[in-house]
Amino acid sequence: MSANLRPTGQQPTATYESAFLKACRREPVPHTPVWFMRQAGRSLPEYLKVREGIPMLDSCMMPELVAEITMQPVRRHHVDAAIYFSDIVVPLKAIGIDLDIKPGVGPVIEQPIRSRADLARLRDLTPEDVWYVTEAIGLLTAELGSTPLIGFAGAPFTLASYLVEGGPSKNHEHTKALMYGDPQLWTDLLDRLAEITSAFLKVQIEAGASAVQLFDSWVGALAPADYRRSVMPASAKVFQAVEEYGVPRIHFGVGTGELLGLMGEAGADVVGVDWRVPLDEAARRVGPGKALQGNIDPAVLFSTQEAVEAKADEVLAAAKDLEGHVFNLGHGVMPTTDPDALSRLVEYVHTKTAV
Repeated sequence: MSANLRPTGQQPTATYESAFLKACRREPVPHTPVWFMRQAGRSLPEYLKVREGIPMLDSCMMPELVAEITMQPVRRHHVDAAIYFSDIVVPLKAIGIDLDIKPGVGPVIEQPIRSRADLARLRDLTPEDVWYVTEAIGLLTAELGSTPLIGFAGAPFTLASYLVEGGPSKNHEHTKALMYGDPQLWTDLLDRLAEITSAFLKVQIEAGASAVQLFDSWVGALAPADYRRSVMPASAKVFQAVEEYGVPRIHFGVGTGELLGLMGEAGADVVGVDWRVPLDEAARRVGPGKALQGNIDPAVLFSTQEAVEAKADEVLAAAKDLEGHVFNLGHGVMPTTDPDALSRLVEYVHTKTAV
């Protein structure tokens, strides 16, 4: 049973009435809920201390460490939701893809996937492959109580880009060459990745995650027609696969202002918006029936408290007529961000929006 569902004839689960889940369901909230992408990680000294000497992928497979890192920003910032500490390439590593996360670079794939024969390397993901996820979420939900836990995964396009390029890419030339040059192989690749991603999200939901977010970090590199034709079906497959659980499904990408309507159309309940598009304009593009998440510029946190509050006010003003709003950054927390700036922002938004 999902942590988000209200069982028929039974008492609601602990997280059901949380401000975060209410906002995702587009219901009235006691205050605008706040959480931050990358809130668990490099900006926190306590994170750097517990991660010292432990490679990133290894840390993602240690349940007690994952639980500790996930809890750190909840304790420090008093955010309205935790997000599971992991990396989008974890399910690929779990099925045997030879990859590593290199400091200062990101995920690097030893043998890129660029031919039909390579598809055989993308086998099904089983719960046993990611046993540490189930164990970590069990530890987390016991400690979080009424605070929801957000599970997450990388979207098929972004995972495909890493696999095809062999690592991070500015121009995605190999990815686009495959997408345009062999559309059937591209479709089959994204379909396999949609299955793997769906299985990874199901593990998290069944373990107790109250919501899930699909990160399509690189999809802003595409034109809307290419997204609709070559990417949207796979993302829609992921959202459809977890629909039965009844948990809110969030969809986020960077530089996706021209894709917002399509991303909502793919099946998300909540559409994440980066800082480039005001939330009222984003709502017009997405259309009715969706909550929005966002979208203060992460770089503003390096300015004065007065500047941060002024920008927060702009976001809240643009969000005042939304059906549902989750306050977040327009992308992830930068590594050198002052943690106290995040704590002050949470307190400010809570106070400013309290009913």
